[in-house]
Amino acid sequence: MRGLFVTGTDTGVGKSIVSASICAALAASGERVAAFKPAVTGLDGDPGDWGHDHELLAASASAGQSPEEVSPHRFGPATSPHLAAELSGAAIEPEQLLAAASSAAAGADALVVEGVGGLLVPLSTGYLIRDLAVDLGLAVVVVARPGLGTINHTLLTVEAARIAGLVVAGVVMTPWAQRPTQVEVSNRDTVERLTGTAVSVLGPTDRATLASAGRALPLDTWLAVGGGGHRAAAEPVAVRAELEMLAAHPG
Repeated sequence: MRGLFVTGTDTGVGKSIVSASICAALAASGERVAAFKPAVTGLDGDPGDWGHDHELLAASASAGQSPEEVSPHRFGPATSPHLAAELSGAAIEPEQLLAAASSAAAGADALVVEGVGGLLVPLSTGYLIRDLAVDLGLAVVVVARPGLGTINHTLLTVEAARIAGLVVAGVVMTPWAQRPTQVEVSNRDTVERLTGTAVSVLGPTDRATLASAGRALPLDTWLAVGGGGHRAAAEPVAVRAELEMLAAHPG
């Protein structure tokens, strides 16, 4: 399966915008791109200018999907998916999610999956967003804020992905200002150095500029590892750094 799994360091960091930008850019290049989001919550709230996530993804992709086909589980309360399902009396079954994702990908050139919250958010008891990424075998793109606190959040997310054996294709910091602060520039450089992963940026965008924003991202590089992204578990970032330090100073 060729595609990418877009996750975030937290909720509200811009996963949907990045996912939609990727979809729009691939669609504009002539690819048939499908989108998938395992669950959407918060439908009782104001969708804002962008609309709800599954609506934005359906409009940005090019596989002719309805919003309901993009996201098989849709809930009103703004809660974690496992709680929203529990409150509604529904069940989120991993096997059904995988079947729905495979159905979405059928006939498409690429599948873009947007997670819910971060990697360790539970979809159901014992089944995390990270488990879905592993089962789909897709490389991960991590979306993060550029400001204070992002170093810790981003490194934790990258480490959680690699511990599970996932390939991290890249990191995106958004919204990236035209004139970033010294802290933001340092955060980007530090995350890139400590993770060994290229950090891209995405500035403020709107529906009309989603495709051009997506084209500015290294999509070809990401997609080169986007399928078959599951590999043997890697050493955590911090552990690897500590081992390197011990090797340099054995005494």
